Amino acid sequence: MLDIKLIRTDPDRVRDGLKAKKADTAQVDALLELDARRRELTAESEKLKARKNELSKLIPQRMAAGEGADDLKAESKEIGPSLKGMEEDLKRIASKQDDLLLRLPNLPHESVPRGRDETANEVVREWGDKPAFGFQPKTHWDLGTALGILDLERGAKISGSGYYILKGDLARLERALVSWMIDTHTRKNGYTEVAPPYIVTRDTMRGTGQLPKFEDDLYGMDDNSVFLIPTAEVPVTNLHAGEILDAADLPVKYCAYTPCFRREAGSYGKEVRGITRVHQFGKVEMVQYALPEKSYEVLDGLTRNATELLEALGLHYRVLSLCTGDLSFGAAKCHDLEVWAPGMDLFLEVSSCSNFEDFQSRRMNLRFRRGQGAKPEFAHTLNGSGLALPRLMIALLETYQQADGSIALPPVLHQWFGAERIAPS
Repeated sequence: MLDIKLIRTDPDRVRDGLKAKKADTAQVDALLELDARRRELTAESEKLKARKNELSKLIPQRMAAGEGADDLKAESKEIGPSLKGMEEDLKRIASKQDDLLLRLPNLPHESVPRGRDETANEVVREWGDKPAFGFQPKTHWDLGTALGILDLERGAKISGSGYYILKGDLARLERALVSWMIDTHTRKNGYTEVAPPYIVTRDTMRGTGQLPKFEDDLYGMDDNSVFLIPTAEVPVTNLHAGEILDAADLPVKYCAYTPCFRREAGSYGKEVRGITRVHQFGKVEMVQYALPEKSYEVLDGLTRNATELLEALGLHYRVLSLCTGDLSFGAAKCHDLEVWAPGMDLFLEVSSCSNFEDFQSRRMNLRFRRGQGAKPEFAHTLNGSGLALPRLMIALLETYQQADGSIALPPVLHQWFGAERIAPS
């Protein structure tokens, strides 16, 4: 949520940021009108309250002096309904203002490249080389079907399109990857593992920015009073909602493995084949709360935590700095990590590492205090996948495929998987 004080004091900056994100700038004017009326009513209300308090003293004074006080009593009686009407108007204005604020996206950081769509995203760096083959590399859906480890047809049969079944060694590979990634984050990178609920309330969804704007993209339950999580970001970022943390404890670092549930409508081309874009998938998520002045250093560190996993797996990848028009609703800056899938002949996103600054913390009232007696401040929140499993497994299958159809796994996974390769059963 944007700070109404920022909108009031620097509306041009806000309009520019919203325009860069392709958002409706007319909402700024609507908010300014509501804010002006709210402040005007608040001032009038305070004057009436002060007058009512004054009358409550004058009336007994007059009566004690044997003077009439009917005029003052009449005035005091009229103030009550006026105050009640103002309070009702203030509640309506506050509700409208909050609704508009909740629908405004975050402003992009000044370092974010300007552009309308993904064509303006900038490649920050690449690592590794695209693998070379002495044969035509196959796609993961052909490899998985031939090895008997991926069943797309039965996934669709029991749940509909966009679902899949992992069998045998591919199910074991997913489990090995989760254990390896979580242990790397906790033992090497200082994260605390969390196992959160997979169902959350409306307030929780609102806290991280999924509601009210993206309700149609979510899987709601009980008349949308609760929702299946689209990512572990939602429950984990909300862990300290409404709390005041100690600045000395920041950054706070959590990681979690959860399934993720998304409607994923409107996909085309190669991305609808196999397990590239699906409605349910597993993901390891990293979440951090940071001091405002340190949050972009934290973003770089969080991005490294994700890229080091790809390097350990020996996968060719690139890091993109998303442009203003491709940034998510809540992000101020985002690094997308894309891994090369040689069978599909394209890069696939396996992580988005984002700094939300105080956008989410304002929505969930997540604050910190720098010392005893200091005024609480809003923390900055960050998150990133570390990593998303389906596309990571796609890259592994397609990168390490052999001429005989087997998959030679990278050495770092041998201990976790319990074997060096996936071979036809």
